[in-house]
Amino acid sequence: MTDLAPIVSEWANDPRTAQRVVHVARIPARPARHSDVPEDIHPALKRALDTFGIHKLYLHQAEAFEKVRAGSDIAVVTSTASGKTLCYNLPILDHLLNNTEARALYLFPTKALAQDQLGVLRRWAEADPAIAEVLRPATYDGDTPTHDRKKIRNSASIILSNPDMLHVGILPYHPRWGSFLRNLKYVVVDELHTYRGIFGSNVAQVMRRLARVCEHYGSRPQFICASATIANPHELASALVGRECEVIDTDGSPRGERLFVLWNPPRLSNDNLTRRSANVEAVELLTRLVSENVQTIVFGKARVVVELIYRYARERLQKRNKALADRIRPYRGGYLPRERREIEKQLFSGELLGVCATSALELGIDVGSLDAAILVGFPGTIASTWQRAGRAGRKEKSSLSVLIAYNDPIDQYIMHNPKYFFGQAVEHGIVDPQNAYILASHLGCAACELPLREEDEAVFGPFVRQIAEILADEGKLKEIDGRHYWSTTENPSQRTNLRTISDDTFSIVDQSEAKPVGIGNVDSISAPELVYPGAIYLHEGESYQVRELDWDGKVAHVKRSETDYYTQPVLADKCTIVRELEQKAEPGMSVRFGEMEVTWQTVAFKKIRYHTLENIGQATLDLPSQTLQTTGLWLVPDSEVMDDVAGMGLKPVEALMGVRNLMLVCLPMLAMCDRRDLSGIVESSNTGSPTAFIYDRFLGGLGFAQKGYELIHDLLRMCTELLDGCECEEGCPSCVGLANLRPPVHQDPDLSRGYMIPSKLAVVALINRLTGRR
Repeated sequence: MTDLAPIVSEWANDPRTAQRVVHVARIPARPARHSDVPEDIHPALKRALDTFGIHKLYLHQAEAFEKVRAGSDIAVVTSTASGKTLCYNLPILDHLLNNTEARALYLFPTKALAQDQLGVLRRWAEADPAIAEVLRPATYDGDTPTHDRKKIRNSASIILSNPDMLHVGILPYHPRWGSFLRNLKYVVVDELHTYRGIFGSNVAQVMRRLARVCEHYGSRPQFICASATIANPHELASALVGRECEVIDTDGSPRGERLFVLWNPPRLSNDNLTRRSANVEAVELLTRLVSENVQTIVFGKARVVVELIYRYARERLQKRNKALADRIRPYRGGYLPRERREIEKQLFSGELLGVCATSALELGIDVGSLDAAILVGFPGTIASTWQRAGRAGRKEKSSLSVLIAYNDPIDQYIMHNPKYFFGQAVEHGIVDPQNAYILASHLGCAACELPLREEDEAVFGPFVRQIAEILADEGKLKEIDGRHYWSTTENPSQRTNLRTISDDTFSIVDQSEAKPVGIGNVDSISAPELVYPGAIYLHEGESYQVRELDWDGKVAHVKRSETDYYTQPVLADKCTIVRELEQKAEPGMSVRFGEMEVTWQTVAFKKIRYHTLENIGQATLDLPSQTLQTTGLWLVPDSEVMDDVAGMGLKPVEALMGVRNLMLVCLPMLAMCDRRDLSGIVESSNTGSPTAFIYDRFLGGLGFAQKGYELIHDLLRMCTELLDGCECEEGCPSCVGLANLRPPVHQDPDLSRGYMIPSKLAVVALINRLTGRR
């Protein structure tokens, strides 16, 4: 492997790049800490470990083995690529070898991860005949052929699935799964840190329903959770599975030295408004690194970014070394499963030297030993940043991470404040299993699976009977002899979506040849932003023009088309008050709560010339709008308060944006939700004066904004405490700057300047007047 330190040193000292390298952090190497393989482990596993070259376990692997064997529910929380998979595979395989009737269920947040781990289990089976005799792994998800499902239910010893399939495809049909559930010994919940907010709260209820159905069949499976580093692993794991989990966080894995570079593209003019393209900077770094035989992953914030970086890098490499051009590929959501498996295999084997990826490769798919990770733009959270950076570097190998800034206020703040970035702790993961809206949906699902009983309060909490009576009044449940039965023909799990995004997908079909060929897919929410008529759809660097978007058939018809431009959607969004439900007048403001409608629409598209980013044309579109019916709170400062702030020479609307941002940061702590579950907007068309709206990003609302309305004084007090405790002077991402708004997820960040950081002085002036502190 190429020594990375001289490359970084060259960047820092070369006059052409020195100004870009604003900071280099050296994260020291960490030696491995080992423990002996347990003497009483099954001989077949000992032979397999020898075959894999594993003669000792890391400390956390040995501790996990002993705690699982002792019957504990555990959460393993160690760094990326630290061998967490062995923490559950080893004790589970040991138990299977000694108890051939036992079964295990592995749950992953994505199908790709399940497929990856299926390959890992197959390698275990190939390592020893005794293991092959008892290890019969199979994936069971929406892609599993119908004719294979009965065989998998009846014969697989380990089933790899996801919470969505458990929710809609297993629990509602548990009589078919009686034998499997009766013998279910272990439930693995991998990538624990992804189960946060609305998704995590829904999955927490699915875990409780699973435990309840297992009890019906006489089993009590152990839970084994695995997670990247998060701030509150015990709290999150225990809340998710409904039991106390012992945390194992003594990371015994080795780590080579990591060089972490903050890279800021140079200004293009003296007005401080424009900088060189971050995408182009990434292309230059990628081509340099792969030319030095450094296996590199580039993370882009949007699909179009990934495709552009790949296209530009391939063009450059073809001029220098065609063989190298064939050793890079893009990887993102929307590719067909066979394409993703092929790229993963090429990356793992070393056939590929470079890959440009979205967050689809952020999670733990095994892609082998990468040397460098380039992050184009701050991912939005510290945890995600380190997760992506950790994809490079295995065991004692040194590695390189580079964060390239966009011309965005948050990215630029990080570039100018390296100590802030490297000193930030990772975020908390929050779930609220007792959210009344979520609990009501899952109690309906649970009643459909088995009648609700008084004893179920031990599983679902103290509100079971109260919610059951409400569902009975709605005609969904019927009480007989103290038990509540599901009383309609409808399957409630089909109407309860665990995630906030739509399950519907559009197929993307290439009609360039006589026989149409499917080349990808896209979810229904993203379709109007990605495959609108006239759009240039980029797929593995090739361009296709969208000829038709068939809404009824859910198909985007495309044809190959070589153009000198790509396209970007122009979005329009608005929020409308549908019905005011409550209001209260407070000193300096009025606060209201009610039903809202949030609408967004692709109204046009721009043609952007490759490389130069020149806008060479725009066309209007007539597409259906997408609407979210939800609930929200809105805060309307009195005109005298806004005038007062303006009289200080400050911008009152900018100050209100800062208050909105603070509320979006603080409300999750009151409402027990994730930042991604909320959004907000500042506008004046609904009320006639500047108004800050905070709303739930879920159909019908889930009570988060309502909690903010009810506890508005506590919420604003938390906002002022956050402001007071932040050491910055002008405003930063930790206080007034990092709004969780809905970004245009399919737009190139190179073409925008992101969200501004409001003046802290203005925000302080406004919030002091709203809370009576002046």
